[in-house]
Amino acid sequence: MGTRFILLAVCLCLFSLSAVASQKKIYVWRDAKGVLVFSDTPQKNAEELNLNVSSIDMQAVDTSILYEETSTTTPDTAKFEIEITEPQHQATIRENSGSVYVSGRVSPRFENGLKIQLFLDGIATKEPQSSSIFALRDVDRGEHTLQMRLIDKDGKEISKSKSIIIYLHRKGL
Repeated sequence: MGTRFILLAVCLCLFSLSAVASQKKIYVWRDAKGVLVFSDTPQKNAEELNLNVSSIDMQAVDTSILYEETSTTTPDTAKFEIEITEPQHQATIRENSGSVYVSGRVSPRFENGLKIQLFLDGIATKEPQSSSIFALRDVDRGEHTLQMRLIDKDGKEISKSKSIIIYLHRKGL
């Protein structure tokens, strides 16, 4: 209701100002430096500008998108999707230190209270965290699976990503 009132007030102000502005006279002249000056106050050697103002008729616009809909979904009941964005599925990573950097994305939007947990070969790598960026250290060479899980504030899993496979190459001794 408050949003509608504000929108109506803004529209009325704009329309009333445009009507007042169309009734004003505009004058133009050059100053001592030769610069064009526009004003609503006549000056010496000023010329009155003739503004042809015509009313503009606009079609009605659907404004229903401006109003917020009350949503009954909460982060617990909303349909969230989570995906691993880096590394790509079946990526080969050449890193002698065994470091693997993993990032993900939550949609439609990451809500407060949600956490993400990363799994390497089915085992949680760390406690759930509020960031979707992970740095794994000293990962053994070979084939590994990665998966992210979205956890709500009660510790319940509400979504999980597809498992991806990565191949880590480390230089042998």
